[in-house]
Amino acid sequence: MRVLIIGILEGHATTAAQIALTKGAKVAQATTVEEALESLRSGKGADIVLIDLKLNVSQLIKSLEQERISVPVVACGIAENPKDAGNAIRAGAKEYVSLPPDPELIAAVFSAVARQESSLIHQDPKMFELIKLVDKIAPSEANVLITGESGTGKEVMANYIHQKSKRNVRPFISLNCAAIPENLLESELFGHEKGAFTGAVARRIGKFEEANGGTLLLDEITEMHPRLQAKLLRAIQERVIDRVGGNIPVKINIRIIATSNRDLLEAVRNNEFREDLYFRLNVINVHLPSLRERPLDIIPLSAHFIKKYAELNRLPLRELTKEALKKLTSYSWRGNVRELENTIHRAMLLSQNGKIEAEDLFGLPECSQEETTTNPGVKETLIGRTVSEVEQELILGTLNHCLGNRTHAANILGISIRTLRNKLREYSDAGINIPSHALKG
Repeated sequence: MRVLIIGILEGHATTAAQIALTKGAKVAQATTVEEALESLRSGKGADIVLIDLKLNVSQLIKSLEQERISVPVVACGIAENPKDAGNAIRAGAKEYVSLPPDPELIAAVFSAVARQESSLIHQDPKMFELIKLVDKIAPSEANVLITGESGTGKEVMANYIHQKSKRNVRPFISLNCAAIPENLLESELFGHEKGAFTGAVARRIGKFEEANGGTLLLDEITEMHPRLQAKLLRAIQERVIDRVGGNIPVKINIRIIATSNRDLLEAVRNNEFREDLYFRLNVINVHLPSLRERPLDIIPLSAHFIKKYAELNRLPLRELTKEALKKLTSYSWRGNVRELENTIHRAMLLSQNGKIEAEDLFGLPECSQEETTTNPGVKETLIGRTVSEVEQELILGTLNHCLGNRTHAANILGISIRTLRNKLREYSDAGINIPSHALKG
């Protein structure tokens, strides 16, 4: 993860940088907003920006929007007037962090914004066989398509492939095609020239050039507009790109890893995805099995997350009781590893006396997967109801399960964040009570 710190942060910039470094981040610093913008335009890039509250946060965010630079901004400072922090959030900052910086809070913010874990926790034979395959193909230059349900760990696998490749000393740049609005995605990918559009005040380097010599991860590739798919195809075939508004081809040397939670062949048949691009990306296919298909991974992953969130929240390690273990291993885990991680995180906060009890696994049903699928009462609750009513209950129930986190909810539901956002606005317009924090963005 790359962190850009803007300003002196009341003299706490060094502390913030040290915290970021201990979390495995690469840190850069700029003293002014303009200096930071120059850094971002030049291709140095950042996954998160921390800006001193005393600087013009609104100006930074407005400039980022005008120049189509997509990066989350976190305001930091000593808010003598509470309105200052509120103004920063209203201007578009994702979070406000008070100074001096708290290591756990900074870590939580980093974790929410970007994950760069490359360790693969596994014990199930299916994963051992898969990793044998991955270790064979990782050193090659072939493009890789990683498929699997939402939450199975496709980005972690992509990072693992990069670390095992000959490009591991070069950048690993990731871009979530579903998280960036369509009108920003082209500039985010290919960059732009000065004057290419309103607000393009300087040349800006895109993700392709940032990743030059290394690996570019295109997460949820099926969310890319067909027009951009054609431009991506040319970049792969000819190893050149054109910045938006540019007329001089720029040579690139990257390996592409793409991910999708959809059936790409079905998307091709429905004319939603280019067939020629599919074959260019799918040189090697790595399909990640769902968590229910590799049940022996549930316990080691749970232990990993217990350790992770014990350290993050300064809590002692917790032991899973037999009843909790039974509940974890019998659940179907529709949201896969991501849902398991969220469940363990909540359980760590709820548990007492050094143990995680079955009741601490908030949101999981008391019955097993088999009991749920064979229980006639489940079907009876659906009979007589419209599809839209069931869909609404599922979406809002999942959102509640994820404590209002839209990204996690969308992943569990298997839909894009854009689709979820539209559904929530539709429900809100109909007068249905939606948590206010779930409607932001």
